[in-house]
Amino acid sequence: MQPPAPSPAPARATPTRATIADVAREAGVHASTVSRALNPATRGMVTAAVAQRVTEVADRLGWRPSAVAAGLRTRKSRTIGILVPDLINPIFPPILHAVETVLAAQGYVTLVANTDNDAARESLLIERMATHLVDGLILASAAAGTDALSLCARFGIPAVLINRRMPEGAGCAAVSAVTNDDTHGIGLAVDHLVALGHRRIAHLAGPQGVSTARDRRAGFLDRMRHHGLAPVAVVDAAAYTRDAGRAAMKVLLDGLVPTGPACTAVAAANDMLCLGVYDAMEAAGRRVADDISVTGFNDMPFVDRIHPALTTIRIQHDAMGRQAACILLAEMADPGLARQSIRLVPELVIRASTAPPAKGP
Repeated sequence: MQPPAPSPAPARATPTRATIADVAREAGVHASTVSRALNPATRGMVTAAVAQRVTEVADRLGWRPSAVAAGLRTRKSRTIGILVPDLINPIFPPILHAVETVLAAQGYVTLVANTDNDAARESLLIERMATHLVDGLILASAAAGTDALSLCARFGIPAVLINRRMPEGAGCAAVSAVTNDDTHGIGLAVDHLVALGHRRIAHLAGPQGVSTARDRRAGFLDRMRHHGLAPVAVVDAAAYTRDAGRAAMKVLLDGLVPTGPACTAVAAANDMLCLGVYDAMEAAGRRVADDISVTGFNDMPFVDRIHPALTTIRIQHDAMGRQAACILLAEMADPGLARQSIRLVPELVIRASTAPPAKGP
C-alpha cells in the first residue's frame, strides 16, 4: 500500500501593504482627515489629539503618503534636481552641501546627477527629472551650446545656474546665475606672480565652452596687459581634469607652443589642472616653486595637503550654494521675479607653490 502523498506546503501569505483606508478605519476617522493629519502643511486643520492618533496608527501599520500620487495631484514633488559636470571634482561637495542645507530647511529633498560634461546626457537627465516632476533645477553643468535652459523652459521648470553663466546674447531664456568673479580672481593670481618678480608667465586655460574658462582666460590676458607683459603661452586644456592638466603642461614644457623664453610661472584655470601640472613637472624633473611657480583656482579641499601646498584663488563655495538655493526658492514661489546675476568676490590664498623666480647663472 502506497503511503499517502505529502500535502503541499501551505502557500506563504504575501503581506499586504496598508492603505489610507486601513489607517482611517483603525483611527476612526475619514481618509481625508488622515491626509490632513500627515501633511505638515494641513496638520493645523485637525486637532492635536486626532493628529497624534492618526500618526500612531500610520506608524504601526507602516503607511506613508505617496509622494508620487501627491505630485500628480499638485504638480509639486518637493524635490529639486541638481546637475553637476563632474562628481569626481572635489569643488562640488561643499557647494552641494550648502544647497542641500538651505533646501532641506524648507522641506525639499535633492536629486543629484552627473552629466560627465556630456550635453546629450545633460538633456536626457533634464527630461527624466521633468518626468519625476522636480520643482526646480540647479545647473552647475551648463556650457556653451547646451540645450539645458531651453529644455527647462519647455518643461516649465525654474532653473538657476551655479558656478556657470551663459554668454550674453546666447539666445537662452533669461536665467539667474550665482558665480564667482573669475576675471578678478585670475587677476589676483597674476598680480601675486608679478609681485614675486615673475615676468614670463604662462596660462593653462580650461575648456573654452565653459564660462569659468572663458572669463579666467580673458582676465589673465587683461591683467598681463595691465602690467605691460605678454604671456609666454596660453594652452587650452581639454577638460577640467588631472589628465588634461598633465597633457597641457607637457605641451608647455615640450616647447610645442609659440617659441619664446621659458616660463617661470604658470597660472592655471583650476586646481584639478594643477594636479596634472605637478605630475608633468615631476616627470620632466622640474620642481614646483623652485623651477616654476604654480597657481590654481577654486581652493578645492585638500590642495593645502599636496606638496608643495598650492597657492590658489579661494571661491565662496558655501555662499554660492546658499544663494543659488535661496534664489531658486524665491523664483519658484514667484516666477515673475527679476532674474539675478550674482558674482561673489574670491580671494588669494598664498601657499608654498609660488616663490620668486630662480636667478640665472
